[in-house]
This record gives sequence, C-alpha cells and structure tokens, in this order.
Amino acid sequence: MKITGLSLWAVALTSHETYHMAEGKTCDTVISHVVRLETDTGLHGWGEVCPIPHYLPAYAGGVPSAVQELAPKLMGVSPLGVDAVMRDLDAHLIGHRYAKSAIDIALWDLYGKAADLPLCTLLGGRVRQEMPLYHSITCVAPEEMVRIAKDAYATGIRQFQVKLGVDQNWEADVERLTKVREAVGGGPLVYGDWNCGASKLHATRVGRAVSHLDIMLEQPCKTLEDCAAVRQATGLPMKIDEAAHDIASLWRAHELGVLDAVALKLSKFGGLSAMRRARDVTVNLGAEICAECTWGSDIVTAAALHFAASTPRGSLLNTCDLSSYVAPRLCPCAPQRANGRIAPPEGAGLGVPPDRDILGTPILEVS
Repeated sequence: MKITGLSLWAVALTSHETYHMAEGKTCDTVISHVVRLETDTGLHGWGEVCPIPHYLPAYAGGVPSAVQELAPKLMGVSPLGVDAVMRDLDAHLIGHRYAKSAIDIALWDLYGKAADLPLCTLLGGRVRQEMPLYHSITCVAPEEMVRIAKDAYATGIRQFQVKLGVDQNWEADVERLTKVREAVGGGPLVYGDWNCGASKLHATRVGRAVSHLDIMLEQPCKTLEDCAAVRQATGLPMKIDEAAHDIASLWRAHELGVLDAVALKLSKFGGLSAMRRARDVTVNLGAEICAECTWGSDIVTAAALHFAASTPRGSLLNTCDLSSYVAPRLCPCAPQRANGRIAPPEGAGLGVPPDRDILGTPILEVS
C-alpha cells in the first residue's frame, strides 16, 4: 500500500453558544481543516485539526501551508509504519505539531482500515466500552453557568469544567465555582479553569476562598512554576493543560507537584503517535488523563475517543465530545453522548466517514 494523493478541506465550525475564556479568548466560528490521504488500494484515511484563536502556538491559517509543504514527502510512502512516517515529516518541517496532527490521525485511520481493526485496538486495546465525559461551562454570569451545569447534570454529566477569569474579578470566580458546586451537589467533579489567564495572587485568593469545597484547579497561570506556587498556597489538586505539550513538560509538572491530572490534546502533541508516548509517561507518573483535542468536529473527536477507550484502567479522568459543541457535524452518524458517557465509533480505523457534501470543495489537492 502506498499513499497516492492528499486532499485538504477548510470547514467553518460555529459554536452553539459563544464560548468565553480568560483574557478575552473566545470561540464562536473557527476554521477546522480536514485531511484525506488516498492510497493505491482504494483505502483512504481522514484527519482533522482545529486551532482556536489566542490559545496555543497554532493557527488555522498555518495548516494549509504546512500541509502543502509536507504533502510531497507523503507521496509513494507506505502508511502502515506511522511512527516512521511522522519521524520523516518532523525532520523535514521542524515544529508545527498542530498541522502534523491531522496527517498523523489520517495515517492511523488508514492503518486501522488496512488491518480491518478499530483504532482503539491498535492504540493498545479497548479496555472500556464507554468513557465519562466532562462538560465545559463558558465563563459568563454565575447564574447562567448554574443553568448550564444543571442542564448538563440532567443529561448524566458528572464532571464539570468551570471557565473562569473573563472579568479578572476573583470574587466573581469564587461565586462561579461555589454556585456550580452547590448546583450539582456533592460527588461530581468540579474544576475551575483559567486557561493560563490568572495571576498567582488571583488564583490563590480564589483557591483559598473555595478550599472548603471539593474543587480542582486547572492551569491558572502561564508557567508550571506559578501553577505550583498556587497549588502549594491553596492545597487544591491541579490539572495541567496548556503547559503540558511534550514528555519533558510532563516530567517538569510532575517534579513541581502539579500533575494530579493532565489534558493530553492531539493538536498540542502532534497527533496520536506522540500522544501514545505521552500517555505511557503520564500513566507511570500516576496522573489521570483527559483525552481530547483543542477544538473540532467528528473526526478529531473520534480519534480522542479511541485514545480514551484504550487508556489503561485507573488512568482516564474523562474525555470530551468536541463535536457536540459545534455545527455542522461532519459525520452525522458519529457517536453522541448518552447518560454522561460516550463510546468510540464502531468499524475499522476511526469509524467516521465524513459527509462529502458538508466538506464541499477541497482547498488543496496533491497527487
């Protein structure tokens, strides 16, 4: 089997409601890029990446240029040794992990289809039938966040990510966390996420004010060292997100005592190949994993779900059905949440053939 062609689409994904984060970060309508790799056997593999503004060192406009640069290196190559292919791409174009993640996912999809196996089998074996979801609550007025939490709770969700910091008001953030915790009662996991947008002082004041509650904090500050200072001052467990992007950063977070949980995101690490290696390290360090990506629709969600389904027992905190937050759905038959949980797609590879009518006309074709 050899790769004979590559196509790239750009699809505008619109959030069902504008998604607000600290420091003015928002998600409303963002561009997701979809990659298809074709082969001489007729099999093809799908990948997707969707950077959001002001979030990570990644941007949607960089994807087409990076993919166009890498495409010639893929022509005539066997897709069955994914790690070897990705090493060659890394040597040709240093960095740009976010763009490479879409190619890497497409290679894994091809691998699964060639082996006639679901991706979770190839990623280590399926160890669970379905996974717990968290629901992310946009940072708006506390009363509206309570409504969102209650609506999600009614659907079976028992893990809640409470966005903080949009108004730089520590007392408002205390109110958000307190009211959401009261709304969902004892038991469910509640964690406040600043997306790097808080100072040490702000996050510490919030953490101390809610220290009597069962609360976890997520990435309050930009550096791991500042996050560690907040954890020490508040005594609250911490999840790292933006600052965990490779194996070295995972080790550093562990050394600083802030790796209670971590978001492993496909676009941060560069796809499933690098995420597998990061998972091995994370499991051995004793942290729990949120398996997801930055943003996107059904293709990238399917990749995260297969990854979550194959994550060792005791090491998966939750996963995220990103496609439920946006429209359009690229694959209307893709899995949807039920009772706060979700299962990976069935079938070989990713198991999510996108609707070509939704994709429209490719913006790039290479053969």
